Amino acid sequence: MAQRDEIDTGLMKSVATQLMGGKTVEVGGRVLPVEKIGARRLRLVKFEMNGGQYEAIEQNAYKPSNWGKLARQGHQVVQFRDIDRNEYVAVSVDGEIREYGKRKK
Repeated sequence: MAQRDEIDTGLMKSVATQLMGGKTVEVGGRVLPVEKIGARRLRLVKFEMNGGQYEAIEQNAYKPSNWGKLARQGHQVVQFRDIDRNEYVAVSVDGEIREYGKRKK
């Protein structure tokens, strides 16, 4: 069984791809609705992973960050937030997951 702190990158990749391509996301046999939030109507879905609650949120292309710049260039950028801890834990860029606080090997 996975630890609460472990990130399931395969699940995140699936969620990001589904979020950017449809109106629903399937996670563990459950079909979850994709919401549109804010003035920019960004896509968002809430889901469960390893016993915790998370959000996958489409990156706002108007933000001046590097992630916003990638979104402006046409990349699909999705941020993942741990709802209970209120912190961003990972990002998906065109389906490639990068955990925050971990360096690529």
